[in-house]
Amino acid sequence: MFKAVDLPQTVAVFPLPGALLLPRSRLPLHIFEPRYLAMLDDALKIPGRLIGMVQPNEVPGRSGTGLHAIGCAGRVTQFSETEDHRYMITLTGISRFRVLKEVDGFQPYRRCEVSWEGFDRDLGLAEHDKSYNRPQFMELLERYFASMNLSTDWDTLKQAEDELLVNSLSMLLDLSNEDKQALLEAPSLATRRETLITLIEFALLGGVKEDKLQ
Repeated sequence: MFKAVDLPQTVAVFPLPGALLLPRSRLPLHIFEPRYLAMLDDALKIPGRLIGMVQPNEVPGRSGTGLHAIGCAGRVTQFSETEDHRYMITLTGISRFRVLKEVDGFQPYRRCEVSWEGFDRDLGLAEHDKSYNRPQFMELLERYFASMNLSTDWDTLKQAEDELLVNSLSMLLDLSNEDKQALLEAPSLATRRETLITLIEFALLGGVKEDKLQ
């Protein structure tokens, strides 16, 4: 378990569109670009082994690639090297952060000064959603999966804890980058569930359809 005092002021960031990491959830990544191989090598040398996931935020008329204000840091908990010197890694979400500014340096990857303030709940135990109507939510999911021609292990979904289920769906469903960011920034599990339900209901009413569960 991380404590607030263990979290650094500066974090290496991996700006990856559409990639969502949430606290206590796991995100598999394929690392192959030289700059991110260097980032991984440096992350493995420090005790926390933290990498910050944050989505790019391109603004019309502004040069360069900006970053969204909020991301999530994950600890490298698994990694394996392929024969062609690429890495398959797993990040386990630790805490969200707010980007304060980018930090210049000699590293080939981007680094940011961040604030962890306001995300104390991320460092605790799994959240519970007291207003969660699980049967109703599962019925909505069944209609959504059928409409999108998706398949899944329903027994596993039905047995999953509330937070694991909501967070896994938030991370895995093929939603827009903006929707992923909204799910990340949801202040509580209940808010994230409500946001996810709204997105699913919108899709069922004829919104942008997802082709697959990645």
